[in-house]
Amino acid sequence: MPNVLVPLAQGCEEIEAVTVIDILRRAGITVVSAGLDDQPVRASRGVTLVPDTTLDAALQHSFDMIALPGGQPGTNNLKADPRITALLQKMAKQGKYVTAICAAPSVLASAGLLDGKQATSFPGSLDPYPQVMQQHTAVAEDEMLITSRGPGTAMDFALTLVERLAGKAKRQEVEAGLQR
Repeated sequence: MPNVLVPLAQGCEEIEAVTVIDILRRAGITVVSAGLDDQPVRASRGVTLVPDTTLDAALQHSFDMIALPGGQPGTNNLKADPRITALLQKMAKQGKYVTAICAAPSVLASAGLLDGKQATSFPGSLDPYPQVMQQHTAVAEDEMLITSRGPGTAMDFALTLVERLAGKAKRQEVEAGLQR
C-alpha cells in the first residue's frame, strides 16, 4: 500500500491536515504525520494536533507522496524549513507525488516546483509567483503535482489523492462511506 507524509507545522490549517489524514487512512493508505519538531502542533484555530513522529525521524523513510496542509503561520513555517524544501525537490525529482492545499502551494512555488505548471491555491497565495499558471478550480493537477484551494476543498483534494494512489474504485468506495 502507498505511504504518504503529512508534515505538520505550528499554525497549520486543522481542517486540511485532519481531512487529508483521515480520508487517506479510510482508503487503507499509510499516512505518517510529522511535526517539524517534537512538540504538539497548535493549529491555526487553536486545535492541538499530536504528530505521529518528528520530521527528522520521518526523513529516514521514503514516501510515495507528500501532502502539505496550508494555513498561517503554518505555511510560512513550512517554507522556512530547509528540510521541507529539500524533501519536496527530492520527491519531485524522483517522480513522486508532491501535493499542497490552501496557502501551501506557495511552498512548492518557492521551491521552484511550480514554474510553468498549473496550480491552484488560496486566493492571492501564488500571486508573488508569476511563473505559475494559476487555475481557479477546487483541485488542479499537473503531472505529479496536485494543489487545492483551501479548507472548503479539503475533501475533494483528499479524495483526489486517494484516486491517484489507490484508483478510482477506492475513491468511490471511500466517498460512498462519507455520504456526500
